[in-house]
Amino acid sequence: MNLTRTSIMRRGSQEQQSQDGSSQPQSWYPPSVASTPTSSKPLTPSASSSSLQRTSSHVPPSEAAGVIAVLKDKSADELRKLLTDKDAYQQFLHSLDQVKIQTNLKDELCKENLQLAEENLQKEPRIMELRNQCRIIRTTELAAAKEKLNELEKQKEEMLKLNSPASLIQRIQESANKTDEESENLHQHLLDREIDLGAFLQKYKKLRTTYHRKTLIHLAAKTSTI
Repeated sequence: MNLTRTSIMRRGSQEQQSQDGSSQPQSWYPPSVASTPTSSKPLTPSASSSSLQRTSSHVPPSEAAGVIAVLKDKSADELRKLLTDKDAYQQFLHSLDQVKIQTNLKDELCKENLQLAEENLQKEPRIMELRNQCRIIRTTELAAAKEKLNELEKQKEEMLKLNSPASLIQRIQESANKTDEESENLHQHLLDREIDLGAFLQKYKKLRTTYHRKTLIHLAAKTSTI
Protein backbone atom coordinates (compact mmCIF):
# COMPACT_ATOMS: atom_id res chain seq x y z
CA MET A 1 0.00 0.00 0.00
CA ASN A 2 2.83 2.42 0.83
CA LEU A 3 4.52 1.54 -2.45
CA THR A 4 1.34 2.35 -4.39
CA ARG A 5 0.88 5.75 -2.71
CA THR A 6 4.54 6.68 -3.20
CA SER A 7 4.53 5.59 -6.83
CA ILE A 8 1.39 7.61 -7.55
CA MET A 9 2.84 10.73 -5.93
CA ARG A 10 6.17 10.40 -7.74
CA ARG A 11 4.53 9.87 -11.11
CA GLY A 12 2.03 12.70 -10.55
CA SER A 13 4.75 15.12 -9.49
CA GLN A 14 6.89 14.26 -12.50
CA GLU A 15 4.09 14.77 -15.03
CA GLN A 16 2.75 17.85 -13.29
CA GLN A 17 6.16 19.58 -13.45
CA SER A 18 6.29 18.94 -17.21
CA GLN A 19 3.03 20.87 -17.66
CA ASP A 20 2.29 24.59 -16.98
CA GLY A 21 3.74 24.63 -13.42
CA SER A 22 0.34 24.80 -11.73
CA SER A 23 0.16 23.95 -7.98
CA GLN A 24 -0.61 20.41 -6.78
CA PRO A 25 -4.26 19.57 -6.03
CA GLN A 26 -5.27 19.15 -2.43
CA SER A 27 -4.67 15.49 -1.42
CA TRP A 28 -6.74 13.53 1.09
CA TYR A 29 -3.54 11.87 2.36
CA PRO A 30 -1.87 13.21 5.55
CA PRO A 31 0.85 15.82 4.91
CA SER A 32 3.57 13.32 5.90
CA VAL A 33 2.34 10.97 3.15
CA ALA A 34 1.17 13.36 0.44
CA SER A 35 4.15 15.73 0.56
CA THR A 36 6.95 15.16 -1.97
CA PRO A 37 10.50 16.44 -1.69
CA THR A 38 11.12 19.57 -3.79
CA SER A 39 14.11 20.00 -6.02
CA SER A 40 15.43 22.77 -8.21
CA LYS A 41 15.65 20.29 -11.08
CA PRO A 42 12.74 18.36 -12.60
CA LEU A 43 12.69 14.64 -11.94
CA THR A 44 14.02 12.56 -14.81
CA PRO A 45 12.80 9.04 -15.47
CA SER A 46 16.03 7.62 -14.11
CA ALA A 47 15.78 9.76 -10.97
CA SER A 48 12.14 8.79 -10.48
CA SER A 49 12.99 5.09 -10.85
CA SER A 50 15.88 5.42 -8.40
CA SER A 51 13.64 7.20 -5.89
CA LEU A 52 10.97 4.52 -6.18
CA GLN A 53 13.54 1.80 -5.65
CA ARG A 54 14.81 3.50 -2.47
CA THR A 55 11.27 4.03 -1.17
CA SER A 56 10.17 0.46 -1.83
CA SER A 57 13.35 -1.28 -0.67
CA HIS A 58 11.28 -3.30 1.81
CA VAL A 59 8.93 -4.57 -0.95
CA PRO A 60 9.87 -7.70 -2.97
CA PRO A 61 11.20 -6.67 -6.42
CA SER A 62 8.57 -8.68 -8.27
CA GLU A 63 5.69 -6.93 -6.45
CA ALA A 64 7.30 -3.50 -6.85
CA ALA A 65 7.77 -4.05 -10.56
CA GLY A 66 4.13 -5.07 -10.93
CA VAL A 67 2.81 -1.92 -9.22
CA ILE A 68 5.15 0.35 -11.17
CA ALA A 69 4.04 -1.28 -14.43
CA VAL A 70 0.39 -0.50 -13.60
CA LEU A 71 1.11 3.14 -12.72
CA LYS A 72 3.43 3.75 -15.69
CA ASP A 73 0.61 3.82 -18.23
CA LYS A 74 -1.66 6.18 -16.28
CA SER A 75 -2.05 9.83 -17.27
CA ALA A 76 -1.43 12.80 -15.02
CA ASP A 77 -5.18 13.29 -14.53
CA GLU A 78 -5.60 9.66 -13.48
CA LEU A 79 -2.70 9.91 -11.06
CA ARG A 80 -4.04 13.22 -9.70
CA LYS A 81 -7.45 11.61 -9.15
CA LEU A 82 -5.86 8.76 -7.23
CA LEU A 83 -4.19 11.34 -4.97
CA THR A 84 -7.31 13.41 -4.36
CA ASP A 85 -10.16 10.87 -4.56
CA LYS A 86 -10.14 8.35 -1.72
CA ASP A 87 -12.77 6.12 -3.36
CA ALA A 88 -10.80 6.03 -6.62
CA TYR A 89 -7.66 5.15 -4.74
CA GLN A 90 -9.40 2.34 -2.82
CA GLN A 91 -10.84 0.97 -6.07
CA PHE A 92 -7.40 1.03 -7.70
CA LEU A 93 -5.78 -0.54 -4.65
CA HIS A 94 -8.20 -3.46 -4.53
CA SER A 95 -7.72 -4.06 -8.27
CA LEU A 96 -4.03 -4.91 -7.77
CA ASP A 97 -3.17 -8.60 -8.01
CA GLN A 98 -1.13 -8.47 -4.79
CA VAL A 99 -4.10 -7.07 -2.87
CA LYS A 100 -6.47 -9.58 -4.45
CA ILE A 101 -4.23 -12.43 -3.33
CA GLN A 102 -4.19 -11.13 0.25
CA THR A 103 -7.95 -10.63 0.20
CA ASN A 104 -8.53 -14.17 -1.08
CA LEU A 105 -6.25 -15.58 1.63
CA LYS A 106 -8.18 -13.66 4.28
CA ASP A 107 -11.51 -14.90 2.92
CA GLU A 108 -10.26 -18.50 2.90
CA LEU A 109 -9.10 -18.19 6.50
CA CYS A 110 -12.47 -16.77 7.51
CA LYS A 111 -14.27 -19.65 5.78
CA GLU A 112 -12.05 -22.22 7.50
CA ASN A 113 -12.64 -20.60 10.90
CA LEU A 114 -16.38 -20.57 10.25
CA GLN A 115 -16.30 -24.25 9.25
CA LEU A 116 -14.40 -25.16 12.43
CA ALA A 117 -16.89 -23.22 14.51
CA GLU A 118 -19.81 -25.03 12.86
CA GLU A 119 -18.14 -28.42 13.47
CA ASN A 120 -17.65 -27.54 17.13
CA LEU A 121 -21.30 -26.57 17.43
CA GLN A 122 -22.35 -29.89 15.87
CA LYS A 123 -20.30 -31.73 18.51
CA GLU A 124 -21.93 -29.84 21.37
CA PRO A 125 -24.85 -32.32 21.86
CA ARG A 126 -22.38 -35.21 22.13
CA ILE A 127 -20.30 -33.23 24.62
CA MET A 128 -23.39 -32.54 26.72
CA GLU A 129 -24.32 -36.24 26.61
CA LEU A 130 -20.87 -37.25 27.83
CA ARG A 131 -21.05 -34.67 30.61
CA ASN A 132 -24.39 -36.11 31.75
CA GLN A 133 -22.94 -39.61 31.74
CA CYS A 134 -20.01 -38.46 33.85
CA ARG A 135 -22.42 -36.79 36.27
CA ILE A 136 -24.45 -40.01 36.56
CA ILE A 137 -21.30 -42.03 37.17
CA ARG A 138 -20.19 -39.60 39.88
CA THR A 139 -23.54 -39.66 41.66
CA THR A 140 -24.35 -43.39 41.39
CA GLU A 141 -21.55 -45.75 40.46
CA LEU A 142 -18.86 -43.68 42.13
CA ALA A 143 -20.89 -43.41 45.34
CA ALA A 144 -21.42 -47.20 45.41
CA ALA A 145 -17.72 -47.79 44.74
CA LYS A 146 -16.77 -45.45 47.58
CA GLU A 147 -19.14 -47.25 49.95
CA LYS A 148 -17.66 -50.63 48.98
CA LEU A 149 -14.16 -49.23 49.42
CA ASN A 150 -15.00 -47.94 52.90
CA GLU A 151 -16.37 -51.36 53.82
CA LEU A 152 -13.21 -53.08 52.61
CA GLU A 153 -11.09 -50.58 54.52
CA LYS A 154 -12.98 -51.42 57.72
CA GLN A 155 -12.50 -55.15 57.11
CA LYS A 156 -8.83 -54.55 56.53
CA GLU A 157 -8.49 -52.61 59.78
CA GLU A 158 -10.34 -55.34 61.68
CA MET A 159 -8.11 -58.05 60.21
CA LEU A 160 -4.96 -56.11 61.02
CA LYS A 161 -6.20 -55.51 64.52
CA LEU A 162 -7.21 -59.15 64.92
CA ASN A 163 -3.82 -60.41 63.71
CA SER A 164 -1.72 -57.93 65.64
CA PRO A 165 0.85 -59.39 68.11
CA ALA A 166 -1.08 -58.14 71.14
CA SER A 167 -4.32 -59.63 69.83
CA LEU A 168 -2.69 -62.99 69.07
CA ILE A 169 -1.13 -63.18 72.55
CA GLN A 170 -4.47 -62.34 74.13
CA ARG A 171 -6.26 -65.04 72.14
CA ILE A 172 -3.63 -67.64 73.11
CA GLN A 173 -4.12 -66.69 76.74
CA GLU A 174 -7.90 -66.93 76.43
CA SER A 175 -7.64 -70.33 74.73
CA ALA A 176 -5.28 -71.63 77.48
CA ASN A 177 -7.67 -70.37 80.17
CA LYS A 178 -10.57 -72.09 78.44
CA THR A 179 -8.67 -75.40 78.30
CA ASP A 180 -7.73 -75.06 81.98
CA GLU A 181 -11.39 -74.45 82.82
CA GLU A 182 -12.47 -77.53 80.88
CA SER A 183 -9.97 -79.68 82.78
CA GLU A 184 -11.26 -78.35 86.09
CA ASN A 185 -14.84 -79.11 85.07
CA LEU A 186 -13.80 -82.63 84.10
CA HIS A 187 -12.18 -83.10 87.54
CA GLN A 188 -15.41 -81.94 89.18
CA HIS A 189 -17.35 -84.53 87.18
CA LEU A 190 -15.03 -87.21 88.58
CA LEU A 191 -15.63 -86.00 92.16
CA ASP A 192 -19.35 -86.06 91.49
CA ARG A 193 -19.02 -89.62 90.14
CA GLU A 194 -20.39 -88.51 86.77
CA ILE A 195 -17.51 -90.14 84.91
CA ASP A 196 -15.46 -93.26 85.52
CA LEU A 197 -11.75 -93.13 86.33
CA GLY A 198 -10.51 -94.60 83.02
CA ALA A 199 -12.36 -92.08 80.85
CA PHE A 200 -11.40 -89.26 83.19
CA LEU A 201 -7.66 -90.02 82.99
CA GLN A 202 -7.69 -90.17 79.20
CA LYS A 203 -9.54 -86.84 78.71
CA TYR A 204 -7.85 -85.06 81.60
CA LYS A 205 -4.35 -85.93 80.35
CA LYS A 206 -5.19 -84.61 76.90
CA LEU A 207 -6.63 -81.33 78.24
CA ARG A 208 -3.67 -80.66 80.55
CA THR A 209 -1.19 -81.37 77.74
CA THR A 210 -3.03 -78.87 75.52
CA TYR A 211 -3.15 -76.34 78.34
CA HIS A 212 0.57 -76.49 79.05
CA ARG A 213 1.40 -76.28 75.34
CA LYS A 214 -0.70 -73.11 74.95
CA THR A 215 0.82 -71.67 78.11
CA LEU A 216 4.34 -72.19 76.73
CA ILE A 217 3.36 -70.60 73.40
CA HIS A 218 1.86 -67.64 75.25
CA LEU A 219 5.03 -67.23 77.30
CA ALA A 220 7.24 -67.41 74.20
CA ALA A 221 5.09 -64.86 72.35
CA LYS A 222 5.18 -62.41 75.23
CA THR A 223 8.96 -62.80 75.52
CA SER A 224 9.50 -62.15 71.76
CA THR A 225 7.45 -58.92 71.83
CA ILE A 226 9.22 -57.36 74.81
